[in-house]
Amino acid sequence: MSASDTPSTPGGSSKSRREFIRTGSSWLVAGGVAGSLVGGKLDVARAAHASGSDEIKVGLVGCGGRGTGAAVQALNTTSGPVRLTAIGDVFEDRVQTAYRAIKSQHGDKCDVPEDQRHVGFDAFRKVIAADVDLVILATPPGFRPLHFEAAVEAGKHVFMEKPVAVDAPGVRRVLAACEKAKAKGLSVSVGLQRHHEVAYKETVQQLHDGAIGDINFCRAYWNGGGVWVRPRQEGQTELEYQMRNWYYFNWLCGDHINEQHIHNIDVINWVKQGYPVKCQGQGGREVRKGKDFGQIYDHHFVEYTYADGSVMLSQCRHIADCWNAVSEFAHGSQGYCDISGAKIYDNKGNRTWMSKGERDGWQQEHHDLFADLRKGIIYAEGEYGAYSTLTAIMGRMATYSGVELTWEQALNSTLSLGDVDAMKTLDDAAPLSPDANGDYYVAVPGQSKDFNKIF
Repeated sequence: MSASDTPSTPGGSSKSRREFIRTGSSWLVAGGVAGSLVGGKLDVARAAHASGSDEIKVGLVGCGGRGTGAAVQALNTTSGPVRLTAIGDVFEDRVQTAYRAIKSQHGDKCDVPEDQRHVGFDAFRKVIAADVDLVILATPPGFRPLHFEAAVEAGKHVFMEKPVAVDAPGVRRVLAACEKAKAKGLSVSVGLQRHHEVAYKETVQQLHDGAIGDINFCRAYWNGGGVWVRPRQEGQTELEYQMRNWYYFNWLCGDHINEQHIHNIDVINWVKQGYPVKCQGQGGREVRKGKDFGQIYDHHFVEYTYADGSVMLSQCRHIADCWNAVSEFAHGSQGYCDISGAKIYDNKGNRTWMSKGERDGWQQEHHDLFADLRKGIIYAEGEYGAYSTLTAIMGRMATYSGVELTWEQALNSTLSLGDVDAMKTLDDAAPLSPDANGDYYVAVPGQSKDFNKIF
């Protein structure tokens, strides 16, 4: 099949742009048209592009702040008509709050009747089963593998927030679903938005082109004062409490090295065009020691080693009144790069290059996704999203255990932090229970050395 014979070309078969958006591009594969995977995109534009503009209907799973923001950003896109038609969350108050917030900004595009505002653990299935073309997945990441798998099985394009899992079994589940998505021609976008920021893209390209020579050392930081705390409320079940306070429980969040610092870790993986072969590190709880802080650490320091022997030093900290930074740096034989600052210097400290590109990655990733989907360019970001997630999980395993471990040990870990598939109501048992004093299990380096028992 040549480009002139593709179904989207006038005079070709009856395959329409509407059908392409609805069912993906598996018809291209079946017809023998191969796209190329470049930068997380399967470029089938020459085979799939068609004139005209069709509406893309969107469903939202996870109605917290990030889900609400992602839905608004999707509706902000200008490449063609977009409409939000179904939303869902375990909590009814989240559903109603998100609906009102989105409606206030996009009254004409937020068309979600009451019977399409779904509540409960099965809300994700109802949103996916609705008349939607693309699903935004923005619940706490412990649920991401289950929701992503279901969306792919249903033949929906996906935008999913990072991280994409909290444990190795979840990562493997996401990777398997990514293969199915490719076979079905479904677009998979991941909220590691720096890949869509012009300044980052230009800077990383400079590094790939050899602007600082051989890269032998990198640094990555997410140091800040911490995030919200939602204290226990009267009448809450243990499961509801943990889900409301999800950031502090690993079966939901994966610790802040996974939930936040993944952005910076992912940038270094992008620069290195690969993933670490081993790591070791240390961490603990210095200020967040009370019952309200669940089980996660407030600081991690990890040394990652890549296949070429180069090292990344990774820091993330949630302690107020300390040195703060959210940034990445690369050091090479001919200079160094402030990646987040989009600046390159020679070995004498003279600036030799600077990008003036745009920074609004949270919005740009949606502009790119919807525009490219209309062109027939299928995103395949799920794999690097999964592997950067595993890099962060690997770091957590190292800091919790105090032991050096390999990529293979991390990837092959059988520890599943929570059986979210089995959850039906908020009265179900939580995966983690407090002790008699109300405290939760916290890993202690030197005492938690079994990689399949590290929380």
